[in-house]
Amino acid sequence: MKPLDGLYIGLMSGTSLDAIDAVLLHCSSDRISLRGTHSHTMPSGLREKILQLCQSGADEIDRAGVVHLALGEQFAAASLDLLNKTGTSASDVIAIGCHGQTIRHRPGSQGFTVQIGSADTLAVRTGIAVVCDFRNRDMVLGGQGAPLVPAFHRAMWGSMSGTAVVNIGGMANITWLENGDVTSGFDTGPGNVLMDGWIRKHRGEQFDQDGHWAASGQLQPALLERMQQEPYFAMPPPKSTGRELFCMEWLNSHLNGESPENVQATLLELTAWSITEALRPLMPAKVLVCGGGAHNKTLMRRIQTLCKNAPVMPTDDVGLSADWVEGAAFAWLAWARLNQVPGNVRKVTGARAEAVLGALYLP
Repeated sequence: MKPLDGLYIGLMSGTSLDAIDAVLLHCSSDRISLRGTHSHTMPSGLREKILQLCQSGADEIDRAGVVHLALGEQFAAASLDLLNKTGTSASDVIAIGCHGQTIRHRPGSQGFTVQIGSADTLAVRTGIAVVCDFRNRDMVLGGQGAPLVPAFHRAMWGSMSGTAVVNIGGMANITWLENGDVTSGFDTGPGNVLMDGWIRKHRGEQFDQDGHWAASGQLQPALLERMQQEPYFAMPPPKSTGRELFCMEWLNSHLNGESPENVQATLLELTAWSITEALRPLMPAKVLVCGGGAHNKTLMRRIQTLCKNAPVMPTDDVGLSADWVEGAAFAWLAWARLNQVPGNVRKVTGARAEAVLGALYLP
């Protein structure tokens, strides 16, 4: 089969739900190059409706159906804005890789995963083929269905042996690269999700800029110890997690009257601790950080302190901005789907086999 190399769009909204990241990528088997990016603000009303769907509630199937279509329209708007911004014709793009928005992820022997965001709407509005539903094939094969970015990390940085790639989005995950391959990877626990939720509740802000609010508080060792007892942290990989576990209800169950800024300081420590505990057995020579957490200067300093001699740096320093790694990953996963390249990594997800991932929707 002739390789389907060329331009692909990747779309990712992530756990934080603050925006849709749209990335234009040129993909081939031997080269990946970024051609353009666009951040599409998520309408606040839609964001709140999606957040409500992340927990079980009344009338949720009808509510999910409406949001599914509305989110498809937003994915289409983000893609069209990206095309306009980069002066690219829709006919020049081979496919869009759209992760969709996860509203439920229940890995395990009876596990399932649900992502919304109408691929039919996206394909019709843009006139571009869409690849979505990346997780389910891996789960049918006994895998966690997540994380899915390690195969892309290998394609980008596989030559950097002894390197850990840490994505700090709503949740945090790591990829361990050794001798040109991925040897381990899993979700470490909360990334920004609890810190973002806490500052929204108490200060009405979407995130803690540079970690300033956390830096104003004092670490609460007793609170930290209570949260560290969460069984997920001690589970061996493969493992993955999400808002189903690490949500505001989970946080509230551990609180004992601590002041808001001290809680924020302790949540930042929990994120730094859970990431570096996962890295400790690997003893990386280098730690590359992507996702929104790469901009939290207080968090980055704390991770560097806990990593001791291993340099901690954003992926900007090695060829791809930390803001666009996940979006680029789903553009690459669309390329992988059309070129029959496996998109999962067995050592990461625990699946019985590597598999070509994603369902194809034609315009």
